[in-house]
Parts: sequence; C-alpha cells; structure tokens
Amino acid sequence: YYLTHQILYGVLPGLLILYLFSKIKYERWRKFALPLLLLAIVLLIAVFVPPFGVSIKGAQRWLNLRFATVQPAEFLKFSLIIYLAAWFGKRDKGGHGFLAHIPFFLVLGCVALLLVLQPDFGTLGIVILIGLAMFFFSGASIKHLGVLLLVALIMLGGLALAAPYRFERIKTFLDPQSDIQGSSYHVNQAKIAIGSGGIFGLGYGQSKQKLGFLPEPVGDSIFAVIVEELGLVGGMALLLLYLVFLFALLKIAAQASDPLGRLLVLGIAAWIGGQTFINIAAICGLIPLTGVPLPLISYGSSSLVSLMAAMGVARSVARS
Repeated sequence: YYLTHQILYGVLPGLLILYLFSKIKYERWRKFALPLLLLAIVLLIAVFVPPFGVSIKGAQRWLNLRFATVQPAEFLKFSLIIYLAAWFGKRDKGGHGFLAHIPFFLVLGCVALLLVLQPDFGTLGIVILIGLAMFFFSGASIKHLGVLLLVALIMLGGLALAAPYRFERIKTFLDPQSDIQGSSYHVNQAKIAIGSGGIFGLGYGQSKQKLGFLPEPVGDSIFAVIVEELGLVGGMALLLLYLVFLFALLKIAAQASDPLGRLLVLGIAAWIGGQTFINIAAICGLIPLTGVPLPLISYGSSSLVSLMAAMGVARSVARS
C-alpha cells in the first residue's frame, strides 16, 4: 500500500513537476513569489476550516482534497524560499539595516503563528531555520543574525515549555529512561533499532522494530529502520549521499549568475540539509524528538512533491 501510494501520488507527479520546473527560467519565479506565498498562507488557514481540514492525533495539519490528503506546510517551505529569494535578491547592498527587514519579520511571524496553532512544532523549526539561513546568505550582519537567533531560541523555548507534551519531550531528551513505556517509548525503540543493526545490519526488509514496536516506521522513524536493516555501513552510506547532494547544491549556488539564483539554491540546501539533520539527530536522541520527515525518503507525497519541485528550480539555476 505504502509503496503504491508513494509512487502514484509522490514519485510520478514529483518527477513531472521536477521536469517542468527545470524548464522554467528561474527568473520568472520572481513575479510569482508573493502569490505563491499568499496561496500557501491561505492553505494553512484552510486546515482549520471544516470540512476541508483533517485532524489526526490532535493536530490540524492536513487538507482533504477528496482524491488525496495534502499537508500545506510542505508547500509553505517551497513558497517561502521563492519569496525570500526574490525579496532579498532585489535589495541593494546598502539596504541591510535592521528596520529595512520589517517585512521579513512580519512574514515569518505570520507563518509561525499559523504553524503554532496547528500545532506543527517541527515544521516551525524548519521554517525558522530557512528564514535565518536566507537572512544570513543575503548579506545580513552577524550582529543582526545573532539578535534574530536569540529571539527565535527564546520563542521556541517558550513554546516548548507552554505545551505539556512538548515539555515531556524535553524531559525525555534529558532523561531517556524516565518513562520507557510512555513519553520515552519512541526514542528508546528507535535506539533499539539502530543498535540492533550493528555494523552490517539484519538484512534488507528484516527489521523487527518496524513490526509494531517502532512508531512511524515509514515516516519520521525511517532512518532507524534503515540502520537496523543495513547497519552502520548503510547509515553512513546514506549520510554520504546527502552530503554529496548538498555539495552539488552549494556548487550550483556558487556558480549562479545573480543573487536570485544563488539565494534560491542556498535556501533549498538549507531546507534539505537542516531537515535531514533534525530528523536524524532526533531519532538518534541527540536533540529532542520532533516530527519532521527524512527528505526524499520518508513516506508522504506532500513532502516528496515539494522537494522535487525545489530540485526542479535548482536544476533550472544550474542550466542557466
């Protein structure tokens, strides 16, 4: 079921969109930047409107389109990168005063509020990371970046302490053995899976933890399953593939002919690199557990299609 669904609703439309977007000159995205962002915000609001919004496990993050269920937050990441690249790319080098970036703060604040209401703490972290990265890549001073980073950390810390289930995740991170059958269950089962893999793994398809023990084995926890089946060697090989992919994106950005193309590709690299780190670090217990998919691998058509769209834009920049 998962394989068929991912191919029909993720891989095939994703490849088509990648091909089409790679043929569109990336400069044209400048004129669509604001409409795309506004559409993403409208879709984020629509998840709260019945009968379109779908609530799963207490979270209001999905839209029911009858033929498929989509997660607008994934489209938001793509549209936010387009908007910020267009906005930062057209500013002159002298326009980096703190007050000159008020529109940037307002956009991030509006998006953050909608994600908090869903609630989607993991996506909020990714969006803030993308925003801060593109703010820095646009030429912002270290001082201004430091102020924004401090504000972001205070805000994320406050949100984590405000909700009981987020506070439990922090306690679990600090003491993974505190509630093995409760709040610590997920991360402990992930560690069991990773440890069971050893050097070479149990063999492809031979994971035991995915058979009812490890939560979300095809989604957020898929890295633990990969290491259990393919071992340390397989896990390191996957990390190497991500590094090669990110290096290719950085090379494209370095060779871009204008600020728009450079910022587009750097934003995509920050998205994929940051989300990969957060997913793997969380499932290994290096940071508090948060629900974000492993880019290009976790089950979920919304994430895959959005990432393929971004890769099409990066390909367009590379072709220029």
